[in-house]
Amino acid sequence: MKHFSIFVILLAAFIGSCIPQKEQSNAAPWGEADAGTDSAGYFDLDQIQTSGEMILLTLNGPEYYYEYRGRHLGTQYLLAEKFAASLGVRLRVEVCRDSADMAVRLQADEGDIMATTTVGRLVASSHKPDLSNELQAWYKPQFLEEVRSQEAYLLSSRSVKRHVFSPMLDRKGGIISRYDHLFQQYSGPIRWDWRLMAAQCYQESTFDPHATSWAGARGLMQIMPTTADLLELPREQMYDPEKNIRAAARYLGQLENKFQDIQNRRERTNFVLAAYNGGIHHIRDAMALCQRDGRDSHVWNNVCDYVLKLSQPKYYNDPIVKYGYLRGSETADYVNKIQQRWEGYRNVKSPRKGFSAPPRKAHRRNSKYKL
Repeated sequence: MKHFSIFVILLAAFIGSCIPQKEQSNAAPWGEADAGTDSAGYFDLDQIQTSGEMILLTLNGPEYYYEYRGRHLGTQYLLAEKFAASLGVRLRVEVCRDSADMAVRLQADEGDIMATTTVGRLVASSHKPDLSNELQAWYKPQFLEEVRSQEAYLLSSRSVKRHVFSPMLDRKGGIISRYDHLFQQYSGPIRWDWRLMAAQCYQESTFDPHATSWAGARGLMQIMPTTADLLELPREQMYDPEKNIRAAARYLGQLENKFQDIQNRRERTNFVLAAYNGGIHHIRDAMALCQRDGRDSHVWNNVCDYVLKLSQPKYYNDPIVKYGYLRGSETADYVNKIQQRWEGYRNVKSPRKGFSAPPRKAHRRNSKYKL
């Protein structure tokens, strides 16, 4: 009750400071400073620009802030990022437990601006009049739609620069791609069917070795730069087909080891693919929810239900969930499409030793198989 009372008091103060003297149809939805507030000791605009960093206090969720393939997204986050760029500073994010926690931390000067439950509304502390005035002057009504359009584009297949090749190079000859011999070579040490790696590769890049995503993933297996560093793959070699596939196989092997508690190999493969796409921590969160509800957390169909539910506040805000929101439908779809394509590749025999197919002319179009 104590925290709730504090929150009510602070929220009332913020609301009071946001009411304009004259009602305007295009008033910006930002908090304004209380002219009578003593701002001594608080980081205001000058100090923020001198330090080069602005701190956003926010919640986890699609309208607020979440991580996706190594990139920060969320409507409120993208607005704050846009504002930070206008000030020439970097943006640091602090994820809070709830709205009351955000309000208390803003009052304690642990952050500079705060996301609110009203989408498109950021609040600067009343102890920071210069920052609040700058925020008010900067905002334009169209910014909200701009960042929403930006996010929609980034989450679509249109944001991936690639040529789209056929899912079968030579169906009659039983050749999936120009890289069949590499899939066969590097799938062996991790005991994967090389055709499964081929199916995953098509899902990732449609066999384009130069594919690049907006988040920075590169090459045939769409490896992120930070992951490449951990796999000791030099960034300048990420587009090299053999090195990219070799690094991806190594990463798949590492994920296999992290799911050794799943005894059934076919089931484990689904978890590995899901972790490759959505991140191992999110998959472990889904497994924890599944186990809590009395279901077998080593069966993918059970856990997949919770992967999908991690896009709902009831689940990603559950105390048992450590890593928050996940675009679960994408991860579930990713696993399903690779499994379906693998079934279609099952009748393909091992490639001839030393086989290297001639290059084929690519054409640009949107793939119906989304990343």
